[in-house]
Amino acid sequence: MDVIDFLKQHSNLKIIEDELDVNLEIPHIAYIEVKKEDSRPILFTNPVDRKLDKKYDFPVLMNIFANFELTTKILGKHPDKIAKEIEELLHLKPPSTWKEKLDLLSTLFRMKNVFPKRLDQKGDCQEIEIDSLHELPILKTWPEDGGKFITTGQVYTKDLHSNVQNVGMYRLQVYDDMRLGMHWQIHKDGAHFFHEYKKAGKKMPVTIAIGGDPLYIWCGQAPMPPKVFELLLYGFIRNQNPELIKSLTNDIWIPKDVDFVIEGYVDPNNFEIEGPFGDHTGYYTLPEPFPVMEVTKITAKKNPVFTATVVGKPPLEDKYMGWGTERIFLPLLKTTASDLIDYHMPENGVFHNLILAKMDVRYPAHAKQFMHAFWGVGQMSFVKHAIFMDKDAPDLTDYEAVTHHICNRLSPKNILISEGVVDHLDHSSPRQFEGGKLGIDATGEEVKEGVEELLSDEELLEKLQSIDGNFLDVKQYMTNTKNPLVVAAYKKEKSLQTLFEKFGALQKHCKVLIVVNDCDDLDNPYMLVWRVVNNIDAQRDVVLEPFIMVDGTNKDPKIDTFDREWPPDVVCDKEVIKSLRERGILDIDEAFIKKYGIV
Repeated sequence: MDVIDFLKQHSNLKIIEDELDVNLEIPHIAYIEVKKEDSRPILFTNPVDRKLDKKYDFPVLMNIFANFELTTKILGKHPDKIAKEIEELLHLKPPSTWKEKLDLLSTLFRMKNVFPKRLDQKGDCQEIEIDSLHELPILKTWPEDGGKFITTGQVYTKDLHSNVQNVGMYRLQVYDDMRLGMHWQIHKDGAHFFHEYKKAGKKMPVTIAIGGDPLYIWCGQAPMPPKVFELLLYGFIRNQNPELIKSLTNDIWIPKDVDFVIEGYVDPNNFEIEGPFGDHTGYYTLPEPFPVMEVTKITAKKNPVFTATVVGKPPLEDKYMGWGTERIFLPLLKTTASDLIDYHMPENGVFHNLILAKMDVRYPAHAKQFMHAFWGVGQMSFVKHAIFMDKDAPDLTDYEAVTHHICNRLSPKNILISEGVVDHLDHSSPRQFEGGKLGIDATGEEVKEGVEELLSDEELLEKLQSIDGNFLDVKQYMTNTKNPLVVAAYKKEKSLQTLFEKFGALQKHCKVLIVVNDCDDLDNPYMLVWRVVNNIDAQRDVVLEPFIMVDGTNKDPKIDTFDREWPPDVVCDKEVIKSLRERGILDIDEAFIKKYGIV
């Protein structure tokens, strides 16, 4: 696939010919573009590095998955249709009629196209040799980033014992001209393979592919079961065998038609500090030792295009990639959670921080039992906050109706607080990899009692200020439900834990109180959800008596019972944004900047 021709044919590809810097300028433009209602893929034809006084030979392509329509075209069909095909495959049964036999033969014949085909030849991606990583237009995305990093690298590895291959997407920091940091997280197959090589005292072969068919990129982030090669999914979706060629300096096989190939080895005894980097949580991840990849060869096809993405505060490109993943993997999730009807992971919950689900409720406490099962299923084990509804609940993407439904069924007795594994990037847990889980059972009937006496925002603020003068503002949501959501902005000079016991006087007027930072915009529920689900550890920050109270503020190790360093928000460089606006390259107003917390 020629991705540029594909995008010109199937999308309104935006081409920017201005000389733009790989340091902040290009990623800031892409970051803002994908937040627009009519977001488009962008081709930057003249990337430069002004610090190095360097012009690059290769254009930069960003926001390939720019919207739902384009994502559907990349997948070749609507993801629900792919999910239906997978579900039919999972429920194959012995045929009883000639028609069923013919249908089965057709299905089995199609399956021959799933498996990768290894070619005894060089690939298009091996036509040109490149001397250094510095010849590639690799981006520095955020002002506080520890350096440049590759964002859409398809990282191919293989199991030491079975030779089963894997492809994942991991952050790849550029240390110098031939060394990369390998940021694979604890639950990724690449990390599992690495530990096998480490035990054996052997170097681990790694090959990174960049570009090619955009479906390769999507497959790299797909949550396939352990030791199942993600390109099987490519073959299933495309209905054609992925064609692989052997790397030139190791035994890893990669698609022949990618744009760039970076080959090398990871020495299991060689670690280096990686980061900090702004990540998809919208916060920086802090510096931490990770393995180093020693690069042995860099090649490319003729006229290659360097693909990249941006991670930061939502909404971003992962909104659309995640939508495809969510829909396609529903049938596989149902095989281990059989009472699941549907689920949705809102992008402002940064996927692993919030999940909404419908289930078939069969008996009392079924939802709570289901929560435990759900937290034990593959990558769902990293979900921090799960809300379960019954089959009659509104469509899970109708946020207004869903929130109304939940608020009418919310009570402390329907909340389960547990603990378990959390994502590597989670910054709010008291210990890395381990923290609180919160489950809400919203499957039953509406609660009978609501707020005893509903006050205005101004009256509620006055009562809060009588407890602590650092409360600055109050906004109530869902006041037409049994459990209005009271959101309060607080100028934090002391731990909220010391105030929770003083809020008992509010219980006539409040059933759910959520406290956020004084910098948070109380009129922006989209970003409030992002802030709160990022910032809370349920065991520490949620109190259920005398009513539900949530501490959604940033934690300060000096005043909170929190021993880890709290990372800063990801924001754009103000001067870069100002310059791009003045040059007419960005056409956004102050309201847009405020809405998404751009600076």
